[in-house]
Parts: sequence; structure tokens; C-alpha cells
Amino acid sequence: MLHAIIMAGGAGTRFWPASRVSLPKQLLPLAGSGTLLEDTVARLEGLVPPERILVVTAERLLPAVRRQLPHVPESGLVGEPCKRDTAPCIGLAALLVLRRDPEATMAVMPSDHVIAPAEAFRMAIRAAESLVDAAPGRLVTFGIRPTYPAEGFGYIQCGAALPAATAGPGSVTACRVDRFKEKPPASVAREYLAAGNYLWNSGIFVWRASTIVEALAREQPECLAHLERIAAAWDGPDRDAVFAREFAAIKGISIDYAVLERAADVAVIEAPFGWDDLGGWSAVARQRGGDAEGNTIVGRHVGIGTTNSIVRSDDGHLVVTIGLDDLLVVHTPDATLVATRAREEQVRQAVAELEKRGWSEFL
Repeated sequence: MLHAIIMAGGAGTRFWPASRVSLPKQLLPLAGSGTLLEDTVARLEGLVPPERILVVTAERLLPAVRRQLPHVPESGLVGEPCKRDTAPCIGLAALLVLRRDPEATMAVMPSDHVIAPAEAFRMAIRAAESLVDAAPGRLVTFGIRPTYPAEGFGYIQCGAALPAATAGPGSVTACRVDRFKEKPPASVAREYLAAGNYLWNSGIFVWRASTIVEALAREQPECLAHLERIAAAWDGPDRDAVFAREFAAIKGISIDYAVLERAADVAVIEAPFGWDDLGGWSAVARQRGGDAEGNTIVGRHVGIGTTNSIVRSDDGHLVVTIGLDDLLVVHTPDATLVATRAREEQVRQAVAELEKRGWSEFL
């Protein structure tokens, strides 16, 4: 059976000051009326029932996740005691799913993407499932057709075409993965775009749970040993203590480095859906659109001579801007960010400075 694994433990520092340690971006309504996590779960309706959804988040976020996902059983929420990247997260999820379903296929996805239409997403996941059914040892990932020479994404180089995978009325384009590429400098990204056989790496995967466990056993045996001790104690009285001790002992590593870049049979499906990973505040403008002056406004705002700006406020707080262009203004009850849009990447630098100063109340 198909199970959905949602990775929901990120910090989202580029969305500070709206995104905080206790309320990161996946728990915020950045692209619509629902939060990114709520939208991710809603996208699975008709594909995976709530009892086959597993949300892996940070332990400190469990109360907030429970409030947002009341229909997901308590057994479907896992709180990591510390951050250890995607390979340990996915490996533990696979072991927990295998306890209930030895033949499980996993659809693994982040919680902070905007994807539409949902029907195309569900069709693509079913198509990936059919590729895995045809070759149970295969790992399937999804790639996004690049629209500009992005430096912030990893890339997938496509190889030989695979037979079209179908799912209901739809079909998808799939090929073998020749290799994964790191986030490139601008000049290399332009070469990838011009070549036409590179896709952005979306971080969405489909594979058998047993296959990914076997891959971790080959490539990351020490990591898997820690995870197996956690899974063995899962129903016992010492679960929390074992989880905390064993998970902390793992060296963090991404699933791409740990497994995918070393695997023999990896396929990529070119995503038939729209996708945005919401990397920063400008992504909110892409999703919400702008007014006649090019402004994206969330909250109460009066603009006089204000153009091409993003303004966001909470709790009915009024923001008035006069004579501004290409600015980012984000107001929260205890912190306000004002920056040029061209330098929004430095929001993470500001968060690092707050950490350095010990101003944890603003993190």
C-alpha cells in the first residue's frame, strides 16, 4: 500500500520575523488561507488515507502540528529530538511504516512546497508508484523543468527515457538519472538551462520502504543501526530515552548524499504540476500576485507612492508606506523587518546575528 511521509521539521529562517523556532514557515499561511503543512496534507486526499500519513517534525513542534492536523492519528506524528537532516528522517519513517506494512511504498515530500493542481500531483505520485511496482528496487524522484538559471536548487541530469508511466487518465515523462548536480554558480546554471536535459531537484520521492532501508544498510550502516534501535524500542517504556540517545548519535546527512547519488537504479519524473519551494519572501509575491503598482500586501496597509514592494503585517496592525520602491516590510508583534528585496537573502544573516547576541526571544 502507498504511505505518505511528510517532512515538517525545517526552520524557515528566510521568512523571519514571521517564521520562528516555535512557528516555522511550514506552519504559516504564506501562500493561501491554509498553512503550508495543512495544504500538503489536503493534497493527499483521495490518494492516501489519514491512517497512512506519517508526519516527521521537530519534537518542539508536535503540539502545533497536532492542532493543525486533527485528522491525522497520534501514531502518525513523530517528533525528532534533534535535527539530523533527511536521511535519518526518511530511514526512521521507513522502519516505522514497515512495522505495519512490509510491502509499503513510500511517497516522501517536504511540507513547505506550493503545488498545483492537486489532481496532477496525485496522478504523478500514482505514476511513480507504477514505476516502482515495475521495478521494486527502483528509487523515483521528481524533477522540475527549470524556468531560469537558478543557483539555489540542486539539479538532476536526465539520461535514457523510460516507458511512459500511466496513472488513470494521465501519463508522465520519466527517464533514468545520469547524475545529481550540486547547487551551481550562475554560469553553470545557464549551461544547464541551455542544455535542456537538466531538471531542478524537487526533494519529492517514491520508493519501497524496504528498498530504502536496504540502501541505507549498504551506504550508511552506522546510521541505520541507530535507527533500528529506535524502532525496536518504539512500543516500549524506554522509547523516548532511546530515541533521544540514538538519534543524537547519528551524523546528519541528506538522503541525496547518503543514497540517491550512489544508487544504481534511480528514475526521475518531470513534474506535471506547478511547483514552488517558497525559498523567501519574493516567493510569496509570486504566489499571491500584486496590485496595479506591483505591491503584494498581506494585512492592513496604506501605500502612497509605493511600488514593487512586499508588505505583511499581523493582528490588524496598520503599515503605512510613503515613497518606497522594491522594499520588503514584515511586521510582527515583537519584531519588524525592513529590507530591499534585492537583499532578502540576508535575512538569514540577521537571524544568525540574533543568535550571536543571545536574543533568543526573537528567534
